[in-house]
Amino acid sequence: MNNKTLNTLLRGLVLAMGLGASLGASAADPLKVGFVYVGPVGDHGWTYQHELGRRELVEHFGDKVKTSFVENVAEGADAERVIRNMAKDGYDLVFTTSFGFMNPTAKVAKQFPKVTFEHATGYKQDKNLGTYLSRSYEGRYVGGYLAAKMTRSHKIGYIASFPIPEVIRDINSIQLALNKYDPQAELKVMWVNTWFDPGKEADAANALIDQGVDVLFQHTDSPAPIQAAERRGVYAVGYASDMQHFGPKTVLTSIVNDWGPHYIKSTQAVMDGTWKPQDFWGGLAEETVVLPLNQDVLPADVQAEASRIIADIRSGVFHPFTGPIKDQSGKERFAAGVKASNADLASMDYYVEGLKADLPK
Repeated sequence: MNNKTLNTLLRGLVLAMGLGASLGASAADPLKVGFVYVGPVGDHGWTYQHELGRRELVEHFGDKVKTSFVENVAEGADAERVIRNMAKDGYDLVFTTSFGFMNPTAKVAKQFPKVTFEHATGYKQDKNLGTYLSRSYEGRYVGGYLAAKMTRSHKIGYIASFPIPEVIRDINSIQLALNKYDPQAELKVMWVNTWFDPGKEADAANALIDQGVDVLFQHTDSPAPIQAAERRGVYAVGYASDMQHFGPKTVLTSIVNDWGPHYIKSTQAVMDGTWKPQDFWGGLAEETVVLPLNQDVLPADVQAEASRIIADIRSGVFHPFTGPIKDQSGKERFAAGVKASNADLASMDYYVEGLKADLPK
């Protein structure tokens, strides 16, 4: 049997077995994209917004992608297991969406170099591992301005999750706004050591209100603090999603995260073979951060000034972390006119001048 005859027979065998169709279809297989969530998709906060981003991704690409998610994943060994399982199951792109997922993501990324990973709010990168986060501190500064204008007690509360740079710089950003617009205001910080625990969050909100706080911020994921503020007649600023419907008379604004555009852009890059690791910071300019102002609660002049601050941040005219800035001890951190770099912000481990609280170690 000559080679030509053998090749003809082999082609016929492939077609007879239906392998030709399956081999042709493999080129058009959807990109498998996985999401690892620290909380439930119904938290109406951080995880909820990432889930909306996933849905936006599906709506954009249709049958070109196949997505799935795992919710309520504990930071640590459980996260590593979930991330590794996605890599083993043939996922092409995996998004891990909490700071505590950083080390597990980095570890699994090294073990699966052909899989692309992106981690939210972290700082570790690799050839197949990028990072992304929102410049939520931009929204916090505007929130600090609103708090300064709306408070009567000059006591502002902040329900904090964990003492990581993301949370610390957001607290500092509020304090910088208070320093400028209401120097007599006191920012009271209460640490709850959780991202999502409605009971703990509500207890913290009530404890702060009992101390005289009349504007409440949160760096936790449920609407429980907003609901407590609404019940007790104090103002609040929502986080991650637009929480105004939980407190129509309470919410001044919310620091809303819109992750959809980034998820679409990263997925397209993987499809095109152009993806490269990067440290993406999305803020007001990129509309990763959106601030819906409550027009029914905020006076017109306060809305107008808030809109001006937003426009100045968006255009780059103003950066909340522009010196002179000192820390609690009086040490100069940024000289006059100097703007904090992304590296400065990513490693922030101190309180700025004006904060009277102690930073947990």
